[in-house]
Amino acid sequence: MAVLSLTPFSTFTILSPMDSILFFLTLTISASSVPWLVLATPTSCDFPAIFNFGDSNSDTGGLSAVYGQAPPPNGETFFHKPAGRYSDGRLVIDFMAERLGLPYLSAYLDAVGSNFTQGANFATAGSTISPISLNVQFYEFNDFHRRSQTYRNQGGVFEKLLPKEEFFSRALYTFDIGQNDLTAGYFLNMSGDQVRAYVPDLMNQFKTIIQNVYDQGGRSFWIHNTGPVGCLPYILDRLLITAGQVNRIGCVGPVNDVAKYFNTKLNETVVELRKQFPLAAITYVDVYSVKYTLISKAKELGFVEPLKACCGPGGKYNYNVKVGCGWKGVVDGREVEGTSCKDPTVKINWDGIHYTEAANKWVFDQIVGGAFSDPPVPLAMACPRQ
Repeated sequence: MAVLSLTPFSTFTILSPMDSILFFLTLTISASSVPWLVLATPTSCDFPAIFNFGDSNSDTGGLSAVYGQAPPPNGETFFHKPAGRYSDGRLVIDFMAERLGLPYLSAYLDAVGSNFTQGANFATAGSTISPISLNVQFYEFNDFHRRSQTYRNQGGVFEKLLPKEEFFSRALYTFDIGQNDLTAGYFLNMSGDQVRAYVPDLMNQFKTIIQNVYDQGGRSFWIHNTGPVGCLPYILDRLLITAGQVNRIGCVGPVNDVAKYFNTKLNETVVELRKQFPLAAITYVDVYSVKYTLISKAKELGFVEPLKACCGPGGKYNYNVKVGCGWKGVVDGREVEGTSCKDPTVKINWDGIHYTEAANKWVFDQIVGGAFSDPPVPLAMACPRQ
């Protein structure tokens, strides 16, 4: 990746008039011959809105709007009450909104108290790329785009709750999905090879969704790969794992290998999309590497028990599929409850599936500057540079 970074602190050499002309011509030729060359400037993209697509890792209230709020202690750390998120506090998408100076995203499915002026969240817990979940999210977005303008043009309260038409082309479109596609295969007793076999189909469907959003005017895309799912308590607890499959930090190696295969194919898909849509800025973010570092170096980073959930009913991984965080149930003949640990700020995993606010903040801090992005641009500058 070739990046020219011009910052207020750069050191400049005074060139002769002829040298200046040659330097300018060199830049012009390079930029025209390499369409993905990023000329970074101190100017941010000034995104007026975020439209997010994904699963429970970025769901800010979609599933809760349909089935009722995620119960306490979800939300306890930051919101001090349930807030539609499967965490003790904020998610990575919340920190992204904060950094861009935007409000937290209202879930598209939430009819109460929502404000969509500066974006909407179509992510819903349990979503997959295949067979229909991501398609449904796009259908929701398509309908929202069309109908929001019809109502906004009526003025009044609608003008204060719905985005301007121009925001759809200037917005940041974020994607964090794929984890459930992989884990669903394992829970259906598929082998790793069988799960790998359907990944190309997932990529074809993903490409279609990006194309559809592009056709709606979207030009700035921020795409997270999937994390090390073999390190999540609900995988460690539910799958039949042999000692030889467990790596040095306690994660299921073969499951992580499938996640890395998914990410390789996703990266290849993004490269294809850049060629197909040269006017778009499509940023691939390596969340896997960040999360794996967090888990493998937990103690150094101030965290404890990286493979054990904070909120759960007890057990080796503090997870049980029958008793989720905030719920009561019977396990081995006795009633148990999924309760929170004493200090979520030193825990990585919240409920066996999702991350704590502290972990989400750490992940966000690593990716926001572009160090794990391809191309290596910061979040605030992930838009087309014309």
